[in-house]
Amino acid sequence: MSFGTLAAPAGFCMFRAIMKPQHIAPQHIAVVGATGAVGVEILRVLERRNFPVASLKLLASARSVGKTLEFNGKPHKVEELKADAFKGMNIAFFSAGATRSREFVPAARAAGCVVVDNSSAFRMDPETPLVVPEVNPQDLANHKGVIANPNCTAAILSVAVWPIHKAAGVKRIVVSTYQSASGAGAAAMQELEDQARDFAAGKDIKRSVFPHQIAFNVFSHNTKVADNGYNEEENKVVEETRKMFHAPDLPIVPTCIRVPVLRAHSESIALELEKPLSPAEAKAILAKAPGVKVVDDAAANHFPMPLEASGDLDVHVGRIRADLSNPKGLVLWVAGDQLLKGAAWNAVQIAEELAKLGAKPGALAAE
Repeated sequence: MSFGTLAAPAGFCMFRAIMKPQHIAPQHIAVVGATGAVGVEILRVLERRNFPVASLKLLASARSVGKTLEFNGKPHKVEELKADAFKGMNIAFFSAGATRSREFVPAARAAGCVVVDNSSAFRMDPETPLVVPEVNPQDLANHKGVIANPNCTAAILSVAVWPIHKAAGVKRIVVSTYQSASGAGAAAMQELEDQARDFAAGKDIKRSVFPHQIAFNVFSHNTKVADNGYNEEENKVVEETRKMFHAPDLPIVPTCIRVPVLRAHSESIALELEKPLSPAEAKAILAKAPGVKVVDDAAANHFPMPLEASGDLDVHVGRIRADLSNPKGLVLWVAGDQLLKGAAWNAVQIAEELAKLGAKPGALAAE
């Protein structure tokens, strides 16, 4: 099996810093949901980071058993996800949805495997760290066998906002998101491509993943609207950002929208600050912030775009300007690759930090 449409097309930004993580012993790695969009990207990021993999186990549902994925030029067959599949593994990446995580994470932990979970299953569990390494890496020290990877929108938001928060204190966030098809997985990306092709050919548009046509259209995020009037995606942005910032009462007002972009989410972020911060000061702070690439050329009207953010590890930040309605306000425009910083890259970053802390097979099983 090849990486197919998930590979970065020509013109996409590629990784800027490809280096072997320092001071990490070879790790025994399991990838749950290996054939899905995020699972494939995890393998690609591990390759590009030259992550020291002692052994690799690819796990998926029964229908994917026997498929082959290449890793570092060698074929690896996909095995069925079962409770006994984690013996001898150090770190397991879970990207198969919340139901699978709730079912199989206990087995992974019992085998002594530390889990980096990309689903929503454990994010708001008070015993589970929810981590973006550029924001709250210190929380990793408190893990009990599971670390949650945040929602993609919250992860991208936090990388851009955290440096400003440290410098001037954020009192309130108003964010509107423009979310790509990649957030709904490989099938959604294919649906966008198919619909665009059928539209150009004058054919009827078929829908199966999204409730509405995604090609040449925008619509409110396709998650259930809760009693508070906000959909599940919007509530995740609020709850998860507060948890990572250790700010349980931080006011956040989100609006999440699907747009006809293949991959990489964009966000319009308006911040109310504790103290004034000029756009020039904010730009200087962000230029030095880890995980941020400033794209802010007003003369050329060149600011972050999902096309350029796709394939890049960094979150692109630009249109850094004053809020004309608030002397303590600042406005940003952000683009970040949902499959990378919003999922796979953040997970691998967590794994690198775990490996430095000494993730060893069997260490948790003895507890």
